[in-house]
Amino acid sequence: MVAAKSNQLSTLVSNMFAAGLLDDQFRQLEMLQDEGNPDFVANVVMLFCEEGERIIGELAKELDQPCVDYGKVDTFVDQLWGSSLYVGAQRVKNTCIQFHECCQEKSKVGCLKTLDYLRNDFYDLCSMFIP
Repeated sequence: MVAAKSNQLSTLVSNMFAAGLLDDQFRQLEMLQDEGNPDFVANVVMLFCEEGERIIGELAKELDQPCVDYGKVDTFVDQLWGSSLYVGAQRVKNTCIQFHECCQEKSKVGCLKTLDYLRNDFYDLCSMFIP
């Protein structure tokens, strides 16, 4: 039973790599897990998904303002970028880079469009880990 579950997880992670959702940093994270902390990766990913959801909500709220504070938006994007870098969430990380560029240009249309991409990439990843 445990071997079957381990094989399922291995296949899922392989598929996530193939889809470009994860990068090698995720493998580094897996190497930190050991018998003393068998749920380390699951806990880190769960925190990433919870915090990311909060940040995406804040981004949406900020971009809904008539006068957008792009510095504040960029700070939230940086937080999500840092978290995605740590867990190896490749597509989320790359979308955060695009989002940062939209903030630098002070493009509300670009930010809103990129927020949609970010939501898709983020929820694609988290839904695979936390069904």
